[in-house]
Amino acid sequence: MASHTRSAPNMHKLIKNDRRMLSASDDNAMTKQILATHAPDGRMVDFKPILFTIEDVIRRATPDIGNVLDGNGQHEDMLEDHIGSAEMDGALESLTYVIQKVGAELACKCSGGDAHASTMAILNLLSNYSWDAKVVITMAAFAVNYGQYWLLAQLYTTNMLAKALALLKQLPDVMENSSSLKPQFEALNKLVKAMMDVTKCIVEFTELPSQYISQDTPAMSVAIAHFPTATYWTIKSAVACTSLIESLVSLTHERIMSTTEVWELSSLAHKETNIYEHLRTQLDLCLQHIDGKKHLEAYQNLVRISETHHLDNMKFIRALISARDDIQPLYDGTSKTTVHLEILKRKHVLLLISDLDISHEEVMVLDNLFKESQQRQEIRYEIVWIPIIDQSIEQQGKNKHTFKEVQMMMPWFSVHEPSIIERSVIRFIKEKWNFTKKTILVALDPQGKVSSTNALHMLWIWGNQAFPFTSEREEALWKTESWRLELLIDGIDLSILDWAAEGRYICLFGGEDMEWIKEFTMKTKQVAKEAKVDLQMAYVGKNNAKERVRKITIMIGENKLSHYWPDSTLIWFFWARLESMMYSKLNHGRTVENDQIMQEIMTLLSFDGSDKGWAIFFGRGGEMTRAKGETALGCILAYEEWKTEVEEKGFLTALAEYLQQLRTPHHCNRLILPGLAGNIPENVVCAECGRAMEKYLMYRCCVE
Repeated sequence: MASHTRSAPNMHKLIKNDRRMLSASDDNAMTKQILATHAPDGRMVDFKPILFTIEDVIRRATPDIGNVLDGNGQHEDMLEDHIGSAEMDGALESLTYVIQKVGAELACKCSGGDAHASTMAILNLLSNYSWDAKVVITMAAFAVNYGQYWLLAQLYTTNMLAKALALLKQLPDVMENSSSLKPQFEALNKLVKAMMDVTKCIVEFTELPSQYISQDTPAMSVAIAHFPTATYWTIKSAVACTSLIESLVSLTHERIMSTTEVWELSSLAHKETNIYEHLRTQLDLCLQHIDGKKHLEAYQNLVRISETHHLDNMKFIRALISARDDIQPLYDGTSKTTVHLEILKRKHVLLLISDLDISHEEVMVLDNLFKESQQRQEIRYEIVWIPIIDQSIEQQGKNKHTFKEVQMMMPWFSVHEPSIIERSVIRFIKEKWNFTKKTILVALDPQGKVSSTNALHMLWIWGNQAFPFTSEREEALWKTESWRLELLIDGIDLSILDWAAEGRYICLFGGEDMEWIKEFTMKTKQVAKEAKVDLQMAYVGKNNAKERVRKITIMIGENKLSHYWPDSTLIWFFWARLESMMYSKLNHGRTVENDQIMQEIMTLLSFDGSDKGWAIFFGRGGEMTRAKGETALGCILAYEEWKTEVEEKGFLTALAEYLQQLRTPHHCNRLILPGLAGNIPENVVCAECGRAMEKYLMYRCCVE
């Protein structure tokens, strides 16, 4: 019984000495003392299998004291064997002896002496090892003692050998006093977890790739400077935990357990947790640094690939979408199956790049053009949708649902999962191809060379005639164009082109002022009838006003005011083509000063930016005149003043001349350009007077 009573004074002595050392834990003298024990000889050990085994022992041993009492403490879930025995034998071969020595040091020192002396003795024993090796070896030695103790606690009621050993170690006494010992067990568990956290964190630092981070990196150097004290407190915590276990074994039911042990372990757990949180912060900074380096490396590699000539397009496409061979990264919108990237080899590929807000109209128009191309052998290309979306966790559920909805609308290829698009690729797309939010269509030739960073403009203006979507083809197509009705309406409404072919006058008008539209259409038709002119009128709507335009088209249809497009996609396409003409001209260096088509495009866009309506008239010979709403209506209302000119000069000439008389120097034109990074001109002149327009920033969210 003497051995039973000896452990309590020893434990109190240990606690008293520990308390003294806790108050001086950050003393420089102690740090120097720790560093004096450190003389690593450069030996390399793979700690992964050892660390995994330590963690497994502690996980299985850590008690739920209630379950132990009920005989249900044994873990029923069996982990799959992560480590081969040969791998484990190799890792332990050179460490078995030192682990045993540290274990013996833990066992003998805790029965007498103070924790600081025990800790320093272990540090001296491990002087030739690195800091990570010191904590792993100590934790391995502790895990042996800790695991043996709890193995007996779990088996002594069912296994006779375990029962005999438990009697020798006085374990039944511990179990009988379990309710009063619960605070000790809980404090022990918290400290052991904190020790494991610190150990794993130190090991993680040693596994960081040296090609992306050096010891001079601020976060790394700060962490390394804390390794000595982190190691000291982890070893000291192992000493304290072993002491508690040994003191529990030596209990007598006469001894009343004080709360001092709980306080001591809690203090150490608090210290270890603070150390872990500090190291974890530095580790996270290191991982961010490494991630940034990898991101930059991948980005620069992508730039190099894009600038290098290749025999086919696969290297560039793999770099953009996925370099992995074990997945099928593309989803075929026609067959509804996943496919490999090889299906794109040596083909013309259009990369459709957008966020999840890509409009239904864009998809529908592109769908028609894509299906048309599939019927023509001389014009064959594939489309791949690459969505650029927010990958944050809180958005993932919502994004996934929206992504699937959009993907189902598309008959072409798309990435199977948006998450496979790397950050470096998104940066490349934004910086090299100027993607912000507005959809772009990047054209790649069969060798992977970029033919156009946005072929959408060409495709909207000329459809598949623009194939293979090179700048040279775009320039050639513009050389054949002039400002005419066919350029405005091509691919939208054949009936209007038929009217022109039949020799009729055409009036296109737009805006969202219902009263102006009613008066203008009725008065214009009256004037045409009086002038004996075969005039057809067509409403082309307003840009980005879908719901308001829908109401106006219903009103026009009910009152039979003019021809209109009941399909809102056609109205969207009219304005999208006009914007595409502007951007295409800008890309080729054209301005309103040196290009007549550009001047007319900018005039129509500025008309659309006004509050009132507008009108443009085309004659039978291709002549044209246009005006803003008030001016156009004023001219029609004043028909009596210029009707005598109609017989002599013709309807359109007489109309144009009178419109010119009505124009005054006073005007206010607004031009709203949708943001396309890298394409917005610095200076824009007014299409009406030629003076430089003032520039304002406008942010708009239109939900209809």
